[in-house]
Amino acid sequence: MDTNLIKTVNKLQDAFAAVGVANPIDLPQITVIGSQSSGKSSVLENIVGRDFLPRGTGIVTRRPLVLQLINRPNSKGEVGGVAAAEFHGNAPVVSSPNGASTPPRGSNVEADEWGEFLHIPGKKFTNFDEIRDEIVKETEAKTGKNAGISPEPINLRIYSPNVLTLTLVDLPGLTKVPVGDQPKDIEKQIRDMILKFITKNNAIILAVTAANTDLANSDGLKLAREVDPDGVRTIGVLTKIDLMDQGTDVVDILAGRVIPLRLGYVPVINRGQRDIESKKKISVALEGERSFFENHPSYKSKAQYCGTPFLARKLNMILMHHIRNTLPEIKAKIQAGLAKYTQELSQLGDVLTDDSTSQSNIILNVITEFTNEYRTIIDGTSNEITSDELSGGARISFVFHEIFGSAIRSMDPFDQIKDVDIRTILYNSSGSSPALFVGTAAFEVLVKQQIRRLEDPSLKCASMIYDELVRILNKLLQKQIFKRFPAMRERFYTVVINFFKKCMMPTNKCVQDLIAAEACYVNTGHPDFITGHKAMAIINDRVNASKAPPPQPPVDPKNPRASTNSPAAALPARDPNADIIAQANNSDGFFGSFFSKKKKPGVLENPPPVLKASGNLSEREYMETEVIKLLLLSYFSIVKRTVADLVPKFVMLKLVQHTKEELQRELLAELYKKEVFDDALQESDFTKQRRMECKKMIDALQRADEIIAAV
Repeated sequence: MDTNLIKTVNKLQDAFAAVGVANPIDLPQITVIGSQSSGKSSVLENIVGRDFLPRGTGIVTRRPLVLQLINRPNSKGEVGGVAAAEFHGNAPVVSSPNGASTPPRGSNVEADEWGEFLHIPGKKFTNFDEIRDEIVKETEAKTGKNAGISPEPINLRIYSPNVLTLTLVDLPGLTKVPVGDQPKDIEKQIRDMILKFITKNNAIILAVTAANTDLANSDGLKLAREVDPDGVRTIGVLTKIDLMDQGTDVVDILAGRVIPLRLGYVPVINRGQRDIESKKKISVALEGERSFFENHPSYKSKAQYCGTPFLARKLNMILMHHIRNTLPEIKAKIQAGLAKYTQELSQLGDVLTDDSTSQSNIILNVITEFTNEYRTIIDGTSNEITSDELSGGARISFVFHEIFGSAIRSMDPFDQIKDVDIRTILYNSSGSSPALFVGTAAFEVLVKQQIRRLEDPSLKCASMIYDELVRILNKLLQKQIFKRFPAMRERFYTVVINFFKKCMMPTNKCVQDLIAAEACYVNTGHPDFITGHKAMAIINDRVNASKAPPPQPPVDPKNPRASTNSPAAALPARDPNADIIAQANNSDGFFGSFFSKKKKPGVLENPPPVLKASGNLSEREYMETEVIKLLLLSYFSIVKRTVADLVPKFVMLKLVQHTKEELQRELLAELYKKEVFDDALQESDFTKQRRMECKKMIDALQRADEIIAAV
């Protein structure tokens, strides 16, 4: 049953690879990483028991190799190699004359042991040299003959009585410096490829490190720690144990006292370069490995936990337990993926026919759904209401009340008009006869100037609502149907934008007319407007309050003469006509504040070319100016309230509501035409490609679902 789990995962890998799609399911697998000189290839060949991997200098493994090992007893039911110890007692073991567990040699060997490539279905490679050549050939087909790499895997399945059922992914060896024709960023390319495989939580990391180097400098372990900092899913393999200096060993590493790993370390001995060149058989090498660990003083007490056969059994056990634990998750992901891609395929729709009735129905349905969604977004009844941010009608309301309303309420008439301007307008509006009272003409001139200031923010408010409608339009055009038909999207955008612009003309006209009406007729009879008499009374009260004499000190009843001792008591009595006399002698005249220089007695001087108010205000000027300011503030507040209330209503009526009611009619008039159908219903290349990808993915997921259901 456990072995069947690994075979099930192999079938799942094949199901996705066969249809040429990236595997959407994080399947359990063992990924082999390490530096170029760490001995990765030799470890894999020892596990398989055959020479089949390309060899040479530089980067030899340039594409991921998904190696599926399937244990299959020979025609006599015998097993050998690393599988012998696992199956000992369950099946006969074929032993070589020198004592190694090895497959029988003879005419049946080739028939009992072969390899198959997924890209060449049905062809059995019984000659492992041909497997090596095919790996090289397929690698060069994708990467060329230079030293480039490709993330597209090669799937190889090996059936043998000498292997344990395993799935291994051999990745390119880590390198530091580009050599020869290698790309300048080869280190980054390899690193990114490896991380793509080992970052997945269901990947068991097999980090191969040479034991005769410092473990802290291990490239494989360093990369594994980045994605698995706690060492939960990393197993270490220590090679070149026999090349360590005399008197040194890896006992501390195996005990987890250097860099601890939850799955531990396994020491192995590979064939050296001379052994490979002399064609030393792997079976002989495995026997030499066993003898080394059994006789070495540091390892003989734990020899059963050392060597390639133990490594293969350990990997087999780890992978089976891992698959068993993740099987429910794999089933759930397959179901979720199937639902996801089925839904996407439904959204992409079927391939269109040339039937004009079908085309007209599509256009009509799109227009109807578009306008309905447009209305619901503005009204706030859309099914896609989000909690992330304001959208649609809520943004329109925000513009009206928070942006426009606040801006209008914050406008101060005295930001641009100063007391000097008010005094000048007062004199200019009275003409050649100085006014005896505050003139209405001066007030109207000033208040109309301020009312006209409201036109720009009011038009800006209409423009901002236009922008919000365009924002809604762009949101609706992101729907799948418009991605499917980009030409239709362009036509929709053009028609709707032109319609919005057409609606903006009467909207702006209404807003301008409102401001013009307010400026045309100043309604001083408005119930909220302060009257001139009341304004004069308020200003008089202010002036009189500022003129009030200081309070006198209280009189002491016991010493009533004490108050006469003050300095004021010693002054002579005041002449009641003194103020009139002083005013006659010191008066600056009616236009006194317009001249600051002293005039010569009895001398007429020409008025200056430009007369501007300067000098201090007389009491009359002060009172007139304050009355005008009070009246201006009162009436301008009334107009601001009116504008803040009516401008949003006009914009809603002429722009928002009109587009809600008439947009569908406009779209039908412009787009529901036979001559438009063919052009508007041209599918994008992305849609065609994505539909094909979804169909392939659904086929693969359905196949995977059938495989997983049989477990």
